Amino acid sequence: MKISEVKELLAGEPTAEQLATLKDDERSGVQKLVAAYYKRLEKAALEKERFAKMLTYEKEYYAQGVRYVAGVDEAGRGPLAGPLVIAAVILPQDVFISGLNDSKQISAVKRDKLYDEIIAKAVAIEVNIVSVSNIDKYNIYSATQRGMAEVLEHLPVRPQVALIDAMPVQVKDMETVPIVHGDALSVSIAAASIIAKVTRDRIMERLDEKFPAYGFANNKGYGSGAHMQAIAEFGATRWHRRSYEPVKSMQLEPVAAAKNELYSPQLDCHYVFSIDA
Repeated sequence: MKISEVKELLAGEPTAEQLATLKDDERSGVQKLVAAYYKRLEKAALEKERFAKMLTYEKEYYAQGVRYVAGVDEAGRGPLAGPLVIAAVILPQDVFISGLNDSKQISAVKRDKLYDEIIAKAVAIEVNIVSVSNIDKYNIYSATQRGMAEVLEHLPVRPQVALIDAMPVQVKDMETVPIVHGDALSVSIAAASIIAKVTRDRIMERLDEKFPAYGFANNKGYGSGAHMQAIAEFGATRWHRRSYEPVKSMQLEPVAAAKNELYSPQLDCHYVFSIDA
């Protein structure tokens, strides 16, 4: 068997007999491929073990007869500009998504891939884009609480339990469980963190096209040096939060009132967040 054929075989699912034959092959190239194959198996086993641990919270409720458990997380509480994005995700009980973790621990390329896989595998997803005007009106903490309750109320499938990243939220006839660092401890919350983060990053990239001076594609609305310099030089856009410094001290007129925008990326795949002047 040629080395190229061995490589192709090991890329699939070789039988025990084939593996035994390859182990006896004295060619160094074959032995390197066999070693890499077993290393890959070990890595996959460790990933499944890690994922199983992140299902602990969900499994506790499944064992009690709960059918649907949602995870809720947000992206964008800290930035000076842009909306807050909240996501709620219900995953199947038998789900496995390799590499799923807290969105902050994953590269942008990996997040995009996970986003697509979550969309494909989830039982239900809802996204809430919380307007800048509501952030300023209610303050970011209250706007986040309200937005999380809102997104759970609008989920296409109603969960019996919602696991929420570190935020106490009340929803009628639903058990809500705040979990500190939940995006690293629960697969449902981790999935929500990916959906929220990718959605918000894409919004900020579109805002960057309209307002290139502020560097939104890179800073995502956070107060980087270049961003702060742009505010000082060009002033604030309608996407800058009036309740955040340094914009607060500029004493500008409030941004126009706007409702939160809710949608399901599974059901409304053509939804496009509106970016106006």
